[in-house]
Amino acid sequence: MNDPHSYQNDVVVLGGGLAGLTFALQMQQKLPACKITVLEKRQHPVPEAAHKVGESTVEVAAHYFGEILGLKDHIREQQLPKLGLRFFFPAGENDRIEDRLELGGKRYAPCPSYQLDRGRFENYLGDLCRERGIHFVDQAKIKDVTINKWGRHRIDFEQERRPSQISARWVVDASGRRAFLKRKLKLNKRSPHVANAAWFRFDQHIKIDDWCDQPSWGEGHVDKTARWYSTNHLMGKGYWVWIIPLGSGSTSMGIVASEDCHPLSSFNSFDKALAWLEKHEPQCAHAVREHADHLQDFRAIKHYSTECDQVFSANRWGITGEAGFFHDPFYSPGSDFIAFANTFLVDLIWRDMTWRGHRVRSFSYDRIFKRFYYGTLSAYQDQYQMFGNPVVMPTKILWDYLVYWSITGFIFFQDRMCDQRMYVRNL
Repeated sequence: MNDPHSYQNDVVVLGGGLAGLTFALQMQQKLPACKITVLEKRQHPVPEAAHKVGESTVEVAAHYFGEILGLKDHIREQQLPKLGLRFFFPAGENDRIEDRLELGGKRYAPCPSYQLDRGRFENYLGDLCRERGIHFVDQAKIKDVTINKWGRHRIDFEQERRPSQISARWVVDASGRRAFLKRKLKLNKRSPHVANAAWFRFDQHIKIDDWCDQPSWGEGHVDKTARWYSTNHLMGKGYWVWIIPLGSGSTSMGIVASEDCHPLSSFNSFDKALAWLEKHEPQCAHAVREHADHLQDFRAIKHYSTECDQVFSANRWGITGEAGFFHDPFYSPGSDFIAFANTFLVDLIWRDMTWRGHRVRSFSYDRIFKRFYYGTLSAYQDQYQMFGNPVVMPTKILWDYLVYWSITGFIFFQDRMCDQRMYVRNL
């Protein structure tokens, strides 16, 4: 039975991207009888190397995808392993990679992380949802959401220009920057972190290992330990540039910069971005110029940080992914926060539908999630001025790693996100 109108939906998910599809799978895993419908605007399958950021996962997200959702086989067979985060700090004119201070390893960490081709991954997730009985409706354009405090919520949408309507006990907004519930309920907050980004992809692998032919520089970085398997960061004052390989054979590249140091208008088109790279990262610009005929896409976004007054409600709605909060891509935390939000939401819905009570938990989970967010925002806000400092930044990065593994990483890996004894003194 594939018609979402033909039964009583327990949960309707607005958006069938990474956040929405992983939530649906986790919810169905926790409560197999839960009747879930996912509404996605785009047609599936989507192109590989889909035009989305968030390809680089760090350890919490990798654990969530691989172990909690059981996607490890797909990731190992169809995606790329990630040789950690790697940083190159400025030296001279930035035209010799071997002269730059490098922070990064030669071995894979005990806890794996991955480079995810978002198009390939989301296609797999969509197929898996349908295989497991989740109603995944693509080409569904959401027109309105009506939140009823005491009754079922109503969702109006169009599919192939035909108006349609469904209702549900719970609504989960995973619509990304469209942020239906945030806009509908006037929950938007302006973030104090002001930075911009432009990103683009090439249908070939751009390997940073090829930027120097000195044998000593390549020592220890051969085959699967080559540097290009890392999420490579080219660091400078007020900016960083990412280079990420994808399993489809493409390379994702992006410029991220503080508005104060490098206004978006200086790199908001491919030609401008290339000129900007020639000025600040000439070796990278040379590689981009060589592959310009293989450009797949380009996008720029102004003031990408977003905040939200509330993400979980006792009135049976919740928000996950960029529809609620997003601070910065520097340490690739976006998928970690999807894992946090989805885990909280699944527990709330499970408690509600098994008569264990969700109302008090919705209040406390909302506060906990926001404390996680604001606690890590300090790693990015007002920090970009020092990004090119080869003395300060290595210490900062190591300190941020320590905080990550001491708080959110520790709690998540110990499966204690929903254990309120972890937070009782701070609520």
